[in-house]
Amino acid sequence: MSNGQVLVAENLGQTFSEGPQAVEVLRGVSFRIERGECVAIVGRSGSGKTTLLHLLGGLEQPSQGSVQLLGEAFSHAGEAKRSQLRNRHVGFVYQLHHLLPEFTARENVALPCVIGGLSVREAQQRADDLLARVGLAHRGGHTPAQLSGGERQRVALARALVTQPAVVLADEPTGNLDRDTAEQIHELILTLNRDLQTSFVIVTHEERLASLMNRRLRLEQGLLLAAE
Repeated sequence: MSNGQVLVAENLGQTFSEGPQAVEVLRGVSFRIERGECVAIVGRSGSGKTTLLHLLGGLEQPSQGSVQLLGEAFSHAGEAKRSQLRNRHVGFVYQLHHLLPEFTARENVALPCVIGGLSVREAQQRADDLLARVGLAHRGGHTPAQLSGGERQRVALARALVTQPAVVLADEPTGNLDRDTAEQIHELILTLNRDLQTSFVIVTHEERLASLMNRRLRLEQGLLLAAE
């Protein structure tokens, strides 16, 4: 992909059925995400932010329009192809960490690599590297219950990055954290973005986090307003 574009959304629309009615959640949304770029998606609740993130990550297929990932057709590929591209090139972080409670931090971070076919040894080496990057080299043997909320979210960030994705999609990644801890995660995201050159697309209500991004995309009633 010579122009460095990671994601290209073209005329995206999404409609859901609610009984006899069709509800249009997104319409005519187009934009591009460049390699190494940090972009915030902002807007009121119900504006379509999470739906857009799901379309970008191939978790849903759009009713109209398309998404390209690293120059390949993504949104309308078959499920097997979408899954392959998603697992290889996209990381996810959510408001809730979704860590497996019976696994250690190291095992949680290594798991996507093992699923992707790496040896356990190489997966653990990658996990150790990422845990060190997020400041948790000393906590790899602890389970989620033994970690603080901020530490669990750091583990979730490490897990999202362990497969060396082109882009991380994050849905309110600091929404459950206190202000000071959220600030630490904001700074960590910027550091990881700078050091790894991984693109981040972040849905957030937090003005502070949005202000740190390269761009803001504002959604209103399913429409993309001018980028900020």
